[in-house]
Formats: sequence, C-alpha cells, structure tokens
Amino acid sequence: MRKILLGASSALIALTSIGINAVEKEPQAIAHHTREHGVQQRVAQNTMTRLRIAFPSRRDSTDLQNKANQVAQFLSGELKMPVEAIVSDETAAVEALRANRVDVAFLSSRPAIRAEQATGARMVLAEVRSDYSGGNTYDSILVVRKDSPLRTLGNPQQTLNQLRGRRMAFASRTSGSGFIIPTGDLVGRGIVQGPDRLDSFFSQVTYGDGYSSALQAVLRRQADVGAVSEYALNPPWITQAEAAQLRVLYSIPGVPAHGIVIDDDVPAPMRDRIVNALMKLNQPANNGMFRALYNSTELRRVDHARHLAPMRQALQRARLEP
Repeated sequence: MRKILLGASSALIALTSIGINAVEKEPQAIAHHTREHGVQQRVAQNTMTRLRIAFPSRRDSTDLQNKANQVAQFLSGELKMPVEAIVSDETAAVEALRANRVDVAFLSSRPAIRAEQATGARMVLAEVRSDYSGGNTYDSILVVRKDSPLRTLGNPQQTLNQLRGRRMAFASRTSGSGFIIPTGDLVGRGIVQGPDRLDSFFSQVTYGDGYSSALQAVLRRQADVGAVSEYALNPPWITQAEAAQLRVLYSIPGVPAHGIVIDDDVPAPMRDRIVNALMKLNQPANNGMFRALYNSTELRRVDHARHLAPMRQALQRARLEP
C-alpha cells in the first residue's frame, strides 16, 4: 500500500494591511500593502470609518489586485467610506478576520466554517458561476478515463463499490470537493468504515497539490479515478483535448459555493449596507467588474447554516477539523 504526495502545498502569502492617507477629499479604495496593522477604527456611535475586504487568490484568477481595487472603489462610493482591497490566501484571510485586520472576506466553505469558529463571522452571500451546475452549489465528481472499465451503475452503492482495490487520486488533503466531500460520502454510505481506512479500500491513495495533479494522474494512467470539482474539467486546470479523454463516473451535488463572510463585530446596520452594496454588483452596469474577479456571474443571499451544512457534515464524517 502506498500513499503518495503528488505535490507540495503552496506557501502561504503573508497578509498585510494598509495605511490610509491623512487627508481624503472623497472615499477612496486603497489596495497597496504596508507592514502596519491596526484594529478597525469606529466612531463613538459604533459605526465604521473604513472597510477592509480580503480577496483570496484562486487558480483561475489573474491580475486579482487590480480587479479587487476596482470593486473596492465601487463599494467605497456606495458606502461613503474608504474601502481597502487586500489580496491574500484563505488561511491568511481567516487569521486577518480573527485579528480584526479585515471585516469582510471572500471564502470557500471550509475556511468560512473556520472563520465562524474563530470570530463568529457569517456567510451572507454566495457566488453563482456558469460552470456550477447548482447555481450557488456545485458538484464534487469522480472522473475516469473514457476507456476505463469502471461504469456508472444503477445506484451510488454499486458504482462506488467498483472502486475497491482501485487507485485513487485526491486533489489534495485539504480540498473540499477533491477530498473532504467524496471521503464524507464514502464514509456516510458505509463503503469505507472511516477516513483512516481509505488505504484498505483503495489499492493506492495519492494526494496532489490541486485539481490538475489529480486529473493528470488519471490521464497518465497513474490512477484509476480522480476526485475534483466539476469546473476543473476546463482550462486552466486541463486543456479541452485532455478533458475529452475523461468522463464523470460519479457526482456528489450540493457542494457549497464560495461566498462572502462578514465579521460578527460589524454593526448590524452596517452589515446590511455592505450586503446591499455588494448586491449592486449584480446590476448590468457593475457586473463586469464582479465577473472579472473569479468568473462569477452573480451573488445570492444565503442562510449561513443551511448553505454550509454539506461541508460541515462531510468534515464530521471525515473526522477533520475545519
């Protein structure tokens, strides 16, 4: 039995905060970095004087700082206060929420649960993308080569039981749709007795450094099946020619989409103003700058507990901390 680490995790990007010019003629979005950190300033009536938003990098996001600056500038005009855009990774964004260095963050479901535990932050909006089959949810999928003998059978139990003794490539040990959700599904169905028994079900388990590594393992016949998100069957993760060599064996719907969390120390009236301002990014005149961030098409209001429930359940089944 072999456990193979296909790649190294990316180094964390240090999250830094931003200074504000002493004199502002009008609200301004500020997105450059300094080493100085400070707690959120509030006036006596417990209202906010500025807003900091964390925009985590994603594989399919390019020139993110400039795009985030544009969104921050728009929100600054709507909220009539300086709005600062800070590009980071998700781990740093959660830590910044905990340390009161940011007030709002775009996060995927697992870090959002971690942020709730650390700071009481709540997800208020979720993104919709054209490559999400469920609108503000998407599918975790198990993929095989088109010439694989594995087939989608009459029910999930039959389909998944075929995987006994096969070689499995997970996207990474931390991936939601590429590890946590499928592992939770296998355990929940009783096919695998626990997350520590994956090695006894599969003949080989590999962990990569993202969707591409799991897909490449299947394409190169180093694995029989790979676990990824449905949207990973597109560039930049693989080419269209490579995607044509693969097929979906099994899908797990309902994976919570990335969304926007707001720290619990943001006053309720300001929280409502922030949500209303963000929702204006759905309007045709503003939607282009929002789409440019993460290829999302719109934002939808969500109930925090209901939206994140599938990830929370999968974490419990996989016996993992958020």
